[in-house]
Amino acid sequence: MSERGPRERMVFSAAQLIRRDGVAATGMREVAAHAGAPRGSLQHYFPGGKEQLVNEAVGWAGRYAGRRVARFLAALDEPVPSALFAEMVRQWTDEYEADGFAGGCPVAAATIDCAESTESTREAASAAFATWTGPVAQALAAMGVPGRRAGDLATLMISSLEGALLIARAERDVRALTTVARELGPLLDAAVATGD
Repeated sequence: MSERGPRERMVFSAAQLIRRDGVAATGMREVAAHAGAPRGSLQHYFPGGKEQLVNEAVGWAGRYAGRRVARFLAALDEPVPSALFAEMVRQWTDEYEADGFAGGCPVAAATIDCAESTESTREAASAAFATWTGPVAQALAAMGVPGRRAGDLATLMISSLEGALLIARAERDVRALTTVARELGPLLDAAVATGD
């Protein structure tokens, strides 16, 4: 985080705090302290206040998730849809098993907290999910999933992962995550084999 400038550190810190505490419990002063940035820099970098900072943190999280897809693909011995999804899930099971269940997806947290009350944050969350879904759909298409189906399966994968994250945090157990990976795997791979 120290290689980033103060603005980037604050966006990153906001995403980390939102994923842990939600939007309502994440204060601007807390973000500045977490980022090691002067409080006065908040107004300078985020004249739109907390709403602007939250929206930028949500955008950062969507871009981060989208970029992770390439890393997941690079880690695969065999590039098949089920293996990609297993890598997406493994990121979270590893985190939860190592660090506990405190964190979730900052985009989901912002959606839950703000989608009905703050239109700009709803739009930022929608764009963030699209930024993540696009690379997943492209990866599936490159694996042989027909284009029309690749987008639908990318949405299914991300929706299933997000739902499993909520259940895992509620249960304090990775069971839901391992279940979605195991149960969706054959369906995802069948889209390549059958061309459906």
